[in-house]
Amino acid sequence: MPCTTILVGKKASADGSTLMARNEDSGAGHFMPKKWIAVRPEDQPEEYKSVLSRFSVTLPKDPLPYSACPNAVADEGIWGEAGINAAGVAMTETETITSNARVLGADPLVKDGIGEEDLLTIVLPYIRSAREGVQRLGSLVEKYGTYEMNGIGFQDVDEIWWFESVGGHHWIAKRVPDDAYVVGPNQLGIDRFDFTDAYGAQKAHLCTADLISWIKANNLNLSAGEEELSACSDWEVRPSLGSHDDADHVYNTPRAWFMERYLNPHAADWDGTDRHFGPESDTLPWSMVPEHKITVEDVKYLLSSHYQGTPYDPYAKTDIEGKRGKYRPIGVNRTNFLSLTQIRPGFPKEIAAVQWLAFASNVFNAFVPFYTNVTDTPAYIRDGGVNATTDNFYWTNRIIGALADAHWSECANLIERYQNSVGAKARQMLRESDEAFEKKFGTASGKKPEEKKVQKFLMKHNEQMADMARKETQEVLDKVLFAASSGMKNQYSRSDA
Repeated sequence: MPCTTILVGKKASADGSTLMARNEDSGAGHFMPKKWIAVRPEDQPEEYKSVLSRFSVTLPKDPLPYSACPNAVADEGIWGEAGINAAGVAMTETETITSNARVLGADPLVKDGIGEEDLLTIVLPYIRSAREGVQRLGSLVEKYGTYEMNGIGFQDVDEIWWFESVGGHHWIAKRVPDDAYVVGPNQLGIDRFDFTDAYGAQKAHLCTADLISWIKANNLNLSAGEEELSACSDWEVRPSLGSHDDADHVYNTPRAWFMERYLNPHAADWDGTDRHFGPESDTLPWSMVPEHKITVEDVKYLLSSHYQGTPYDPYAKTDIEGKRGKYRPIGVNRTNFLSLTQIRPGFPKEIAAVQWLAFASNVFNAFVPFYTNVTDTPAYIRDGGVNATTDNFYWTNRIIGALADAHWSECANLIERYQNSVGAKARQMLRESDEAFEKKFGTASGKKPEEKKVQKFLMKHNEQMADMARKETQEVLDKVLFAASSGMKNQYSRSDA
């Protein structure tokens, strides 16, 4: 899927949380309605079979409960995409990435291997740390192969790891530095790799066991240096394993440029004639230390962005030198959903994990947080299907976006007020729910006799959050619909009087 990813280490975030967020965008020519569900152990299959390939696998018998964002219509499989399990480990899959003909010739993709349809379901319920997620997924890719190149994130309260498949059976993974963030469009992103660590202490680098020998056997190392890979601690990944297509300069690198430009405005000349990094730069860093601590709101803004403040904004009133709409926006029309998984330190483990959700085009929607330690989710975000309806969060936001986009100048202020209102109320409600939880259960909760009471409490607060989102969303739909109707071509000012 064409997507955009942001990963934030615990020392780079405003409250010490690890943050992992990704847009899922549908392919061109169709939309993909999504929902948010809680998967109980009894709902998890033991014999898993994919729909799009002939892949099948027997899964372990002890799955953890977890949340997921699957397709609302399961004709192409589950596509779980993003969630958090009961151990407080999150997974986001996938950022479809690119490689080159040399890599794919050396290790061809596997037609009936695993893919985005499968990954969350066969990995997330069985891991208890972000590192374990990399290791389990890596073993599955090595054994069964994959039919697509993908980037996958794993997160716990202390660490975030980023996994990238390389060809059909190989992979590399790197730990996000605690004080840094990572941005990822649809291309292989890891820029530097430490083989001495990956084949040694494995503190921040992991990879397929035979990666070095495979690279050597297929002459894939394009590094100008003479150093043996086994002794190399700073290998440049992208020239050897990544893509160098002209299409990247329109579709991918501009997205990374805009996000890094926003979070590090003074780190480089991003816009001048002698700029260090431009929208088409091939050397944009994989990770950077931000100039200020990153908030949930920063992430939402970036994953909703359309090159605001630059000549490339498709909503700009004037077209400067033909640059308007030149690059693929992050906040694109065919976004299915945005998920941000937040693992909060210092909270009781029952409420430490929160999943923020927004559906449809992010330019026009709002971000809402939910507790994931539950056995069911609110109907407003759980139910829905192929038909448009205002009884569903995804479809209501899809309608709002289609109306507001066509009437940007009349509706932009309505959308901004909606987003700010939902954001403020969501923050207040989450804070009050946290306080109510600790008052009711204390910090030593989690004993088995209390589990049902805890989950009942959290589901009640999730319902209240969904009710708030529904009310606010319906109100902005009413306003956007009126504004759009007032601008119809057949309008006439004189009434019957």
